[in-house]
Amino acid sequence: MDENTRYQVLRNDEEQYSLWPADLDVPAGWQPVGKEGTEAECSAHVDEVWTDMRPRSLRERMADTEA
Repeated sequence: MDENTRYQVLRNDEEQYSLWPADLDVPAGWQPVGKEGTEAECSAHVDEVWTDMRPRSLRERMADTEA
């Protein structure tokens, strides 16, 4: 990975995040979240917003069993 590469933050339906080069097509199953920048900037954003690493479906199942 090159220091000059611009990245974007992607999220999938399970609310998992990934960094992706901004000049490449977004892969199927992922959507941009509107954050673009250096690898460090995008990683910092992911660290801030992705506070629960469990996939959304697991969180929902666990919440259903607790209710």
